[in-house]
Amino acid sequence: MRILLDIFKKFFLLIEIGFLLMILANFWVFSLTEGRTYTKISKIPPREVALVLGTSPKTMAGNANPYFISRMDATALLYHHGKIKKIIVSGEKSKGYNEPKAMKNFLIYQGGVPENIILEDPKGFNTRESILRCKNEYQQKNVIIVSQGFHNLRALFFARNIGMNALGFDAQDVTKYQSYYRNHLREFLARVQAVVYYIFGISNEEEHLKNKVSDQKRTHQSTNYLGI
Repeated sequence: MRILLDIFKKFFLLIEIGFLLMILANFWVFSLTEGRTYTKISKIPPREVALVLGTSPKTMAGNANPYFISRMDATALLYHHGKIKKIIVSGEKSKGYNEPKAMKNFLIYQGGVPENIILEDPKGFNTRESILRCKNEYQQKNVIIVSQGFHNLRALFFARNIGMNALGFDAQDVTKYQSYYRNHLREFLARVQAVVYYIFGISNEEEHLKNKVSDQKRTHQSTNYLGI
């Protein structure tokens, strides 16, 4: 019985240590990105390019996704206040599903943004991919990342760790009870993963660079798609 109690004590001690490490990982992300996110349009410094991180335009119930709308509104606000000149909309494109296209259409038809300044990145399957492609494929390091504040922290952490000088503009958060807590919990865990990736040097940036060189050899064309 005593042996069993000792096992339980060690088990719960490991859980406590693990939870503490997760809190420390999140604290590290917060501390490294402090002062690089903005909520007021008047405060954020201008940059040439905005990188808009994708999300589904519709909820599972088929309704308009408020996270999507909020990000598009924030992006349009940056443009109309002269804070950006070009926009990369980065998200997933697959059969019957196209986040970048939906983002571009919203910005054009509801945000009043000119079509010719918007570039679709159809291979932004996750936050890390979007950040890496922004730097390696589109040659942009000094960007404003647009997403909700809780998401921007991790995006800025990724960007900082690969040598980008990025800022974050926080789109309005969604306070609906169910989605709010679910997304914040998921992001808490995702920040832990981001720190683990950083500590152990897990990155596919070299693969991105190799693919870029290979594409250049095949096409003999510049990869500076934005023309800036």
